[in-house]
Amino acid sequence: MDKKISATIGDKFRYLGEYALKLLKWLLIGLLVGFVVGVISYVFSWCLEHVTALRNSYPWIVYGLPVGGLVIVGFYKLAEKYYGPDKGTNLIMASISDGKDIPVIMAPLIFMGTVITHLFGGSAGREGAALQLGGSLGNFMGKILKFNERDKKVVIMCGMSAAFSALFGTPMAAAIFAIEASTVGIMYYGSLFPCIVASLVASQFSATMGISPEAFPLSGIPKISVSISAKVMLIALLCGILSIIFCLAMKYVKKYLAVIIKNPFLRVVAVAAVFLGVTFLTGSTDYFGAGIDVIDRAVLEGEAVPYAFILKLVLTALILGGGYKGGEIVPAFYVGATFGCVMGHVLGVSPQLCAAVGMTAMFCGVTNCPITAMLISFELFGFDCVPYILIATAVSFVSSGYTGLYSSQKFIYSKFSLIRKDDK
Repeated sequence: MDKKISATIGDKFRYLGEYALKLLKWLLIGLLVGFVVGVISYVFSWCLEHVTALRNSYPWIVYGLPVGGLVIVGFYKLAEKYYGPDKGTNLIMASISDGKDIPVIMAPLIFMGTVITHLFGGSAGREGAALQLGGSLGNFMGKILKFNERDKKVVIMCGMSAAFSALFGTPMAAAIFAIEASTVGIMYYGSLFPCIVASLVASQFSATMGISPEAFPLSGIPKISVSISAKVMLIALLCGILSIIFCLAMKYVKKYLAVIIKNPFLRVVAVAAVFLGVTFLTGSTDYFGAGIDVIDRAVLEGEAVPYAFILKLVLTALILGGGYKGGEIVPAFYVGATFGCVMGHVLGVSPQLCAAVGMTAMFCGVTNCPITAMLISFELFGFDCVPYILIATAVSFVSSGYTGLYSSQKFIYSKFSLIRKDDK
């Protein structure tokens, strides 16, 4: 008996030793990825901030948008000869679920392409670039460290979390997004610890270097009631439907542009001409770049042009479908914030609250990531609006169906019942 007890105790200590080594391993990996990706993401953020400031100081720069497009397409065509066609963020998602390889050249290409797009005013975000940047760098670091396929996937997710966190300053949402986004219905909890470490390190590094986290503190939030809750549900339902339209526009505008204008160089110039023509007719710069200033006005001041969400959706689909580079999530925020703000005025509910609800619902609808949607909303708006955010997230998640920004995203379980989606 004594020998059996001794053997059992010995096994427990051995297991504890193995767990401690694994914990130490992923702590170090999280710290390393968080720092490396955080540094590069900071440089990326600094570049975007300065090219945006330059464009605002010299508005005539936007007329160089066709030239910028030609440069982007030229670099991507050159890379295509050696690494195949660009698959964007979809490749990052596929690398997690299917083990697809990510060429390291994706990082400098998306860095360069997004900076050029923002310099000349193209309607695009930055988080898609962040995910590609972080995922590509994470994959490269996994190769350097000679990790197996399973561990390399974890490092890719760490890179995604670090880049997202560094750019947005939302470490909670960034850590969860990487483990929630690729496969709806399954979360890769095995990567939670290193993703949290990488996210926190990258966020703190960016903050230390002077990159302010995004924040839209709400005030005057009405007390929850049946009437207001019903109106919030309506806005979230409409945003869920709008998110379907948004995702389909991103997919099919790109597809049909390639059919109508087969030459990518002509295509990018034509798209630039249409974009500049529309913005000239509106006489507004609100549709240039990511549009954070417009989101600010909607959430903090309750002001939005009634048709702004439509134009932003169309122009973003044109720019990204035409060959320019950037992300779709900040434009989705823009669409949700402006639509929610307008609906708030129509329904007689705080337009600031409705703008926040719209942002949350659109993010959840286009990404199919309800937990990330809740967390990013708490980090952006604070916790006073928790009941409304919960309602918006739940309604948007089910009303957005099975569409999404990422075609490689897999739906394992039904959104409406506890069964696998492919079960009859």
